[in-house]
This record gives sequence, C-alpha cells and structure tokens, in this order.
Amino acid sequence: MGNYTREEVLQMAEEEDVEFIRLQFTDMFGNLKNIAITARELPRALDNKYKVDSSFIAGLAVEKEPDMYLYPDPNTFIILPWRPQQSRVARMLCDIYRPDGTPLKRSSRYIMKRVAQEAAADGYTCYIDPECEFFLFHTDENGVPTTVTHEKAGYLDIGPVDLGENARRDMVLNLENIGFEVVSSHHETAPAQHEIDFHYGEMTEMADSIMTLKMTVRTIAKRHGLHATFMPKPREELNGSGMHIHFALFKDGKNIFDDPDGEDGLSKEAFCFIGGLLKHSREMALITNPLVNSYKRLVPGYEAPTELTWTKYNQNSLVKVSYERGADTRIELRSPDSASNPYLVFAVCLAAGLDGIKNEIQPVKSANCSDDEDSEMRHSIENLPENLGEAIALFEESEWIRGILGNEFCEEYAAAKKKQWRKYNRQITEWEIQQYLYCI
Repeated sequence: MGNYTREEVLQMAEEEDVEFIRLQFTDMFGNLKNIAITARELPRALDNKYKVDSSFIAGLAVEKEPDMYLYPDPNTFIILPWRPQQSRVARMLCDIYRPDGTPLKRSSRYIMKRVAQEAAADGYTCYIDPECEFFLFHTDENGVPTTVTHEKAGYLDIGPVDLGENARRDMVLNLENIGFEVVSSHHETAPAQHEIDFHYGEMTEMADSIMTLKMTVRTIAKRHGLHATFMPKPREELNGSGMHIHFALFKDGKNIFDDPDGEDGLSKEAFCFIGGLLKHSREMALITNPLVNSYKRLVPGYEAPTELTWTKYNQNSLVKVSYERGADTRIELRSPDSASNPYLVFAVCLAAGLDGIKNEIQPVKSANCSDDEDSEMRHSIENLPENLGEAIALFEESEWIRGILGNEFCEEYAAAKKKQWRKYNRQITEWEIQQYLYCI
C-alpha cells in the first residue's frame, strides 16, 4: 500500500479506469464490511461525506445516532487485480467517525491507532511480522464449503502432493500485484494447510494488510473451486491454524530488544516485554482467541502453545525468541489465531508488552522436565484458558483490559461472546449421541 494524497487517489482512479470503489471497514469481531460507490462519487467519499447505518454492525451501533461517517484512508487505496480490467474496482479502508466529526472510540482500528500513538509519545515504534495460516478445502456440488481434502501433503511439501500449490501461487501473485511484499509462502504441517508471510511493517499497516490478505485468499480460493477458511481448528485430528506474531520494538532508530551483552543476547526491555505478554495473556485471550473453536486448537500435542512461559524451542510455550539478533531480534507470540481481529490483537499485545517494560515484569522461562525440580516447576506454571467461558470470565474481571479497550467496547464484546458460549453449550453433539444414547 502506498503513501497517497487525496489528489493522487483521484488521479490514479481516472488513469486506471476505476469505475467502482469499495469503502471498507472492520467490525469489532474482525469482519470486513463495505459499501460500493461509483467513480463519480469518489471526491465526495474523500471529503468524508459517506455514511452508513451502524444499527446492525457489531461494535459500531450507537442508539441515538445510528449514522456513522466513513473517513477513507488514502494510503490504503488499491486496485483489485482479480476484478475486470475495464471499469476496474478499487478499495480503501476507512475509519469510523460520529456525525459531530469525532472518531468512534469503539472502532477497533481507532483503538489500535490510539495505542500506537501512546507508544509513539514514549518514543516507541512497534513493527510486526505475522504468520497467517489457513486451510483450503473442497466445496460440494452446490458450492457449499466442506472440511474435505484429497491431499496428504505435510510441512514444506510441493506439488503434485501439495494440491493447493497453484491456488497459493495465484494468491501470492495477486498480493504482489496489489503492492504487498510477500516474503514466502508454503504448505504447512496439516493436509490442506497453508501459510503466507509478509515483510514486517508498522502495526497499523500490518493490521490493514491482514484484512486485505484474508479478502484476497478467500477470493482466489473460490476461483480455484476451493474454500479458504481461517477457522482455528476445522479438523479434530489435525494441527490448527494460528497467527503467530513477531514483535520488534524500536526507539531512536534501534531495536531495543537487542543487547549483545545481555542474557541470550536480549536486553532487559526484551525480557520485560515478554513478561508483560505472559502476565496479561489470560485476560486478553478473548481477543487473541475469540471463538469457541479457538480453544480446541490450544491443546497439547498439536504444536500449539498452552503454558505461560517463554522459550527458544518448546512448542508448548506461549512466547518464543528467535535466534536472530541485532535489528532482526524478534519476540514471537504464538497464541493468536487468524479468526481474531488484528487491530484489537495488536493493540492489547503492544499494551501488554509496554506494561511489562514500565513495571519491569520478569517472565517465566519454560521448564525442562528432565528432573524432579523442573517437573515441580511445571506444575506451578499457569496456562491459557481452557475454553471460551473461562476466557470471558477473565476478560470481564480485568480492569487492565478495560483501560485499553474502553468500558463500552468491553461490555458489548463480552455480551456477544456470552451469547455465543450459551448457544454452544446448548448444542447436542454427535459425540454425546454416540456416548450416551445407546447405553444410558
């Protein structure tokens, strides 16, 4: 994505024969919404004159003033390469504003930008490198998504074993066409599971990029007769899909996580940032892992984190530290999944890490269970919530999370998640039928 002025957007739209523009924004759950306008209306849109009825949009509705105005971000103007090359289609991501010209503070993009601005006021700039995993499944004869795949490919396998190779290549080419720097793509551990990785960038840019990637992946998958899903755990017997996040924190042009004289080449700030992530991970789990299904991924044996420790190698640990040092020093948080809202995830994670630095929170290192002392230590280690209900309770009890997201946002978000949890718990599953119907 570029660095465009209003006039440059208008010029590009005219020169590239853009006829339709999608004004897009994200609801509190990370779902992309949009309203399409014609090129004739683009100047009006860039003057922030377009409004939407927020009554039915999660996290945006305000009872006394349902109309909200879309403020397009010119830097997010892209032409969608998979749409027709005549009368082309472009999009811009938008911020949400009230009729009085003030930003809607419950908007997830606003929340993230506010956290980033507060960090910048203290001299910090956060760069993020996400790993976006997803599954490609077949659809049935009616085009309805299934969890069926015919492939048996595993980690880093290639075609013809990797049956999604052509679709994944097409996704990457379209993302590059848009202007994204795709570092790599590959087949992941589970059959039909894939990953696309961007070059790292500033957190607002990367949150926007993840929303664009999801739209691109789903669109191109459909063109290949496949269904792309970012569901964390679509198949019980397979590894789930995560969105591991690599953080680098810069101050005065230097990656402050790096210290050649420190333990493992890491600075005091790096360890405290990890400490903040570990301390707050349980109360922010409802943001990083927002679905009932999210917690079926976070179980031992499937390369997903469960314990609140840091490590360089243990797959059970929440945080891993890369071997690179210098400007490339990264701290990897492994719990988030791709079903989460990236704006909210980045906001709470940065706030947690900075709280660790501010209060000098020391992290717990992963134990090696080869002796009795470490085995005893393992028993004292905290774990992530086991289910959505536990995550909701921790979220609601947290004054810290309310300070980051705001009371109104937290109340509406928790109420929606409670509704999901109650509905899930009322379901009669096939497992229950098999276990109880015939023998009780």
